[in-house]
Amino acid sequence: MKRNIICHGLIAASLFFTACASTPNEVKSAQDHPTDLDQINAIPACAVTSGDLIFTHALNGADTCVSVLPNGALEFYCREGLDFFCDPNGGKLSNTTLPILLVPVDNAKPFTLIAKVTPEFTPEGLYNAADLFVYANDTLWQKLAFEQDEYGAHRIVSVRTAGTSDDSNHDKIDDTSVYLKISSDASTIASYYSLDKKKWHMVRLYKNDYPADIYLGVSSQSPQKGGCTSLFEELELSYDNVQDFRMGE
Repeated sequence: MKRNIICHGLIAASLFFTACASTPNEVKSAQDHPTDLDQINAIPACAVTSGDLIFTHALNGADTCVSVLPNGALEFYCREGLDFFCDPNGGKLSNTTLPILLVPVDNAKPFTLIAKVTPEFTPEGLYNAADLFVYANDTLWQKLAFEQDEYGAHRIVSVRTAGTSDDSNHDKIDDTSVYLKISSDASTIASYYSLDKKKWHMVRLYKNDYPADIYLGVSSQSPQKGGCTSLFEELELSYDNVQDFRMGE
């Protein structure tokens, strides 16, 4: 897929080289990061538009890693070695270098984020994935992913992080694309996937105890080898919630 990067002039070209093409940034442990509103306010601004959705902030240079296609879809490139994970085993595998496009939401009100995702799966691309994010800070977040596992299978995966990350593999998917959805009524937050955008399958559900100011986001990840270009289509952010949290409808 062609990678026309959204950038302007030499400064943006330099940013792209740093974020998307150079050697990996120093991997930081969860304890190295500021938290809550101070970190949110420090995230650089951007303006990346997909349909009616405008991503206004870019973590780790994410705005330099995407192109907007004529139909409004986003093509998101991630070079190898980038991930978002807070290792529960002493922080040895912690890595928060992943570029993520973000849009702020009022967590005291309902929201639903949906996208059709198509990650670039390759023989050597262990853990390549396309992700949806709920992000408060580098140690308080969740991602919902369509990811390649250790056996080369393609699965729905969710990671919930509060200080350290859990890591949960869910259903195996044979299709190359899948719809992902995260929805909250301000009290409960749940994640779903669908093959047709009609019948939804719940991945996880828990109490929404994120702070009032959070972001929703998208990313493409490639923790191991080869890089990963993910396609995000039919992106939708609405300020309502699913009516049946078990069925996702």
